[in-house]
Amino acid sequence: MTIGVIGGSGLYEALPLENTRKAAVSTPYGEPSEAITIGELGGRDVAFLPRHGADHRHPPSDAPYRANLYALKSVGVDRVIATNAVGSLREDLPPRTLVVPDQLFDRTKHRSPTFFGDGMVVHMGFAEPYCPALASHLAESARKATDGDTGVEEDGTYVCIEGPQFSTKAESEFYRSQGWDIIGMTAIPEAKLAREAELSYATIAGVTDYDVWKEDSEVSLEEVLENAAANEDAINAVVERAVRTMPDDFESEAWTALEGTINTPPEAIPEATRERVELLAGDYL
Repeated sequence: MTIGVIGGSGLYEALPLENTRKAAVSTPYGEPSEAITIGELGGRDVAFLPRHGADHRHPPSDAPYRANLYALKSVGVDRVIATNAVGSLREDLPPRTLVVPDQLFDRTKHRSPTFFGDGMVVHMGFAEPYCPALASHLAESARKATDGDTGVEEDGTYVCIEGPQFSTKAESEFYRSQGWDIIGMTAIPEAKLAREAELSYATIAGVTDYDVWKEDSEVSLEEVLENAAANEDAINAVVERAVRTMPDDFESEAWTALEGTINTPPEAIPEATRERVELLAGDYL
């Protein structure tokens, strides 16, 4: 098994990977955000990819999500731990809290949400957007890695907005009225693509701000970066523990997610499309 990790460059610098090498992977969906760093941690193979590139050059709307997930799949990854910076929509989830969400609400507008199309129709189930088995393991790792020094919330809904602008007050109040918990810009389409690629996927999110709903709270890049830096050590510790303690008998329903979802007869799928999705759906075609 190879464990994929998607996060910022600070996470890679903190993970004590051994025997590292770089893998430059080209995909049918373009170039990934960066070359993949592959190494070992606690006897586990780990593949690390910075979502926005090493120098944070890809904004949330234009990050190469499809290329990133395809590239991780191509180097043998079967589960992905993602990290996110998020705003809080709840008074009791202050900045510097860690959250392992179990639900998503998609408010994005301009992103490619699927590997398929081009003559191939796939209707993927997505009722549980995060792999319950991996999310549970990540939450347990968070509680033990932080040892009570950092607040950890298990479950909750992450509403993903398009960005790159932060919310208006009206939008923020609407999201709160729906009972949603945290807000960010990067969970979609990453989680959808991970499911289509039959990858177990879960995220550890660090709260950086109260969005703009809270009185006297006006989100700024300075505040977000300051609290993200403060969250970094805790998130790094959680990811490292999650990798080191990953169960040998780990199983995920995501690994067979494509079964029964392809609505187009194989013989009707254009050859070019079949070639493009061979890595992802070849077993079903």
